[in-house]
Amino acid sequence: MKKRQIVNIVNFIRAVEPRLPMDLIEPVREQIALMKKHGLRGTFLLQYDAMLVPEIVAMLKELDPAQFELGVWHEIVQPQVESIGIPWTGRYPWDWHAHCGFSVGYTKDQRERLCDALFEKFRELFGVYPRVFGSWFFDSHTVRYLCDTYGLDALCNCKEQYGTDGYTLWGGYYGQGYYPSRINCFMPAQTKEEQLHAPLFRMLGSDHVYQYDFGMSLEEGAKTQGVITLEPVYTNNTGGGGVPHWVDWYLRENYNGDCLSFGYAQAGQENAFGWKAMRDGLTYQFAQFEKLQSEGKIEVEPLGDTGRWFKQTYTETPASAITAHNAFDDDDKTSVWYSNQYLRINVYAEGDVVRIRDLHVFSERHPDPFENTVCESNEAVYETLPIIDGNRHTGHGILAGGYFLDADGMEIACETMQFEDLGGGSMRLTYAPITVTVHDSIIRIEGPQNFAISLRRGSADHLPIVTSQTGDCIALSYNGTAYRVQLHTGRIASDTHIDSTDGIIEAEILL
Repeated sequence: MKKRQIVNIVNFIRAVEPRLPMDLIEPVREQIALMKKHGLRGTFLLQYDAMLVPEIVAMLKELDPAQFELGVWHEIVQPQVESIGIPWTGRYPWDWHAHCGFSVGYTKDQRERLCDALFEKFRELFGVYPRVFGSWFFDSHTVRYLCDTYGLDALCNCKEQYGTDGYTLWGGYYGQGYYPSRINCFMPAQTKEEQLHAPLFRMLGSDHVYQYDFGMSLEEGAKTQGVITLEPVYTNNTGGGGVPHWVDWYLRENYNGDCLSFGYAQAGQENAFGWKAMRDGLTYQFAQFEKLQSEGKIEVEPLGDTGRWFKQTYTETPASAITAHNAFDDDDKTSVWYSNQYLRINVYAEGDVVRIRDLHVFSERHPDPFENTVCESNEAVYETLPIIDGNRHTGHGILAGGYFLDADGMEIACETMQFEDLGGGSMRLTYAPITVTVHDSIIRIEGPQNFAISLRRGSADHLPIVTSQTGDCIALSYNGTAYRVQLHTGRIASDTHIDSTDGIIEAEILL
């Protein structure tokens, strides 16, 4: 059966940009015109203050709902806060600092009332409550309240990033969509009982090869990341949505069919960059979307349509894979991201050296850091449970990851990557002579006799605590949540070295 290849165009609308005066209505008008020209369906999300601008509201009310979906964008602004009778603490009417511009900066009661103000304003203007909701990030109490009170078809939040714009979202579901845990919406739930009934989709269409460790220093480790995504305002030589040959590469690799469940990306741009900055990139991308859609290679639809399809198709989070058989500027690099309810893993190759670049664990029991805490800082952090982190464990000249070594302790030279969908959410990657198979919470690695995995780390940032260790099990804890790596085959020689048995290492993640 052919797997769906989905593009959501999501443009969100602010009414103020304090950093640089600009026309915020022109981008909306031009985005609408461009979508009409190419016959593309999509979504506009309104920030509270945008709903106070009659010209914006009038323009959106004229749109054909069969082509254009409307929803809400939840960056919190001064008039929204004042509407519920509490003081605004931001520097400007819209301020991106976490303590004032996002839900984590408010008490639970205030979070609920801010949502009510947003949803009631939308209903006042458009006659119905919104069915789609987005923000760069949000707390779990907020989305529990929205799902339980109003019902939602889909949520969206920011891609993975380290420190960008003052917040870190790290170790989460890498692209595509999942059912969030009611306890911590940044992680998928492992059970139906603990999952929210609206899927959450990761935004922006990240470069599968370079975004993860973009800006990382081999000596100093993780640094605030730059951006390599489908956003059309990014136009430099590292790639991005304003670079036509990068866009061509991204669309080819992201929608190559090696995706297990479905292919997905979110495109579009908020109006606060101004039309001039996004014009060329959007013009090129939207023409490509029309072409690929006419050829039957992608489907461009609103976020809510994807959310409703997801709920009809999947009762629990499906496994997903994102594969890049090369980088946009280097045929010798490959990267595969696999995510499911239990874990995410990235297998990365540069030349003939293959390593597990990333392995994080999901637990529906791991609490939201702002469940009972109000953020008082300019920054906020959401993380999952680490085992291997090729970015934040890098430093002091050591490139972190899980490396495959032969019986003599030398890195195994591997061949070109081959991807297989084994069905049932299982993936097999072959980098002969190494094979990596992932299914549910089990990772099986096959290779030459007496091969081993060496975990190299140069930084203690984001490291779990080892609470106990035997030859076949290592127990870990991170921020108070316990998890284990249980070997079915192989032997744990140390917390950084695993030996194979008869050329096999098979590990299960246990919560």
